[in-house]
Amino acid sequence: MNLFFRELAANKRSTFIWIISLSALVCVFMLMYPAFSKDVDVSRQIIANLPPGLRKAFELSTQSFFTIYGFFAYLLTFVTLAGSIQAMSLSVSALAKENINKTADFLLTKPISRFKIVSSKLTAVVCLILITNVIFSLVALITAKLTSTDAFSSRTFLLISGVLLLVQLFFVALGFMMSVLIPKIKSAIAVALPTVFAFFITGMLGAIIGNDNVKYLSPFKFYDHNYIIDHNMYELKFLIIEVVFVIIAVLISFVIYIRKDINAGS
Repeated sequence: MNLFFRELAANKRSTFIWIISLSALVCVFMLMYPAFSKDVDVSRQIIANLPPGLRKAFELSTQSFFTIYGFFAYLLTFVTLAGSIQAMSLSVSALAKENINKTADFLLTKPISRFKIVSSKLTAVVCLILITNVIFSLVALITAKLTSTDAFSSRTFLLISGVLLLVQLFFVALGFMMSVLIPKIKSAIAVALPTVFAFFITGMLGAIIGNDNVKYLSPFKFYDHNYIIDHNMYELKFLIIEVVFVIIAVLISFVIYIRKDINAGS
């Protein structure tokens, strides 16, 4: 039994749906860019009249929004929200579904260690997330090149697109940790939805009230699109925070799952 390929096969349909949905969203949205770029003055005035907190919450800059970078970055706010739900649903269900489907005891009777179970499932989830991001980023880049009338840096564009992957990896690690910490999970989506929205709303509220410290509490605010556009890189401190969190969360997941009692037929 190759657990890695079993996980890929079990989630291929849902991953395919996510890829199609996110790719279709970026195609439709980016096709609107020429219309926005033609009437910049009117649109810029509309954005300028929005409350400062709201503009900051969605990282709407009158300077960058009407560039291909800023326009795509605005879309990515919502794509990242959807992608985070995908990532956390996958990671929570990877371990929890054995209990939900009452197959945990059967799996543990196989000649495979608990370490191998967790590592195989984690690797499969990360692989599915990587496939999603590669296809999404390529579709976004190709669409942007077809719709943009101005030349732009593919590197900067892909760095902005890479925010989706970074935020998803945060929720993959969080989902794995929660799946071993919460005793009985009946539905992965029931855990993923409130958790993701809680982080998203926290980040939005922090931006609206102007409290920059809240950025440290929400992965949705770790990677400021305007900073990426201006510096052509991510903020190092937030990369370090995420790496440390991911390592700790994954280690906790391994340690707890290896030591926890798995009830037969639970």
